[in-house]
Amino acid sequence: MKRREMLQTTLFTAASAALLAGADDDDDFGGIIDSNVSLFHWPFRRLPLDDPGRLVAKLRSLGVTSAFAGTFEGFFHRDLSAANARLAAVCADHPELVAIGAINPALPGWEEDIHRCATLHGMPGIRLHPNYHGYGLDEPCVARLLDEAAKAGLFVQLAVSMEDTRTQSALASVPDVDLAALPAILAREKTARVQLLNYKPRGPLLPTLTALPNLFFDTALADGTDAVASLIDAAGPDRVLFGSHAPFLIPEAALIRVHESDPDVATLHLILRANAERL
Repeated sequence: MKRREMLQTTLFTAASAALLAGADDDDDFGGIIDSNVSLFHWPFRRLPLDDPGRLVAKLRSLGVTSAFAGTFEGFFHRDLSAANARLAAVCADHPELVAIGAINPALPGWEEDIHRCATLHGMPGIRLHPNYHGYGLDEPCVARLLDEAAKAGLFVQLAVSMEDTRTQSALASVPDVDLAALPAILAREKTARVQLLNYKPRGPLLPTLTALPNLFFDTALADGTDAVASLIDAAGPDRVLFGSHAPFLIPEAALIRVHESDPDVATLHLILRANAERL
């Protein structure tokens, strides 16, 4: 897919098309990589795109040719090995989906789960949900997990939130992950590659987080017309990855926010594809 063709299949406006007008038509953009989608059913309500086939079709219609896919089952199932196996099987049927297994270091046997993700399923990364699994980032198991993941060649996605606390079920009131301990951990675990998912880039901790060279961000909850641009300014264009949080959120909205950041050609390529490939 050429860059202009990619823009024609998204909600980008004519201004975005003009942004890439100087790009070589023979330059193969390759399509968008969405670093943040999830499969299967959210337990508290049905989502319009919670069928993998429908989700892939929607992403394809927006120019997304690859998506890092976690599993909603990874939040509530204790047998994560089986949940990850189901995720891998579905992703094998949809070449656009790249399986990202769920790991819970608060459960016994998580080291074997990492090994299965890396070797049996060939996953490039794993996804953590500390707030749903009941552990803090200051617990020793987190540093051990980052070390094991780095040894296995896996990047780590840390979901800061999944649902706004104001709309959560009373049966599962889950606060956002407290990131205060993360800078000290990543300063020690220099070979770890961690991406924050669904992080709202604001607050006093933001400068400390964006100063960490091995920490990456997604755009899913960078809300506001200037939020993506501000995140790029804070973290640098080479550590921000496009993420939609589909099917929980509408993927078109995430693309509009990237457009509103008014990136140049090089930055657009980094955010929509190159950074995810490098990760």
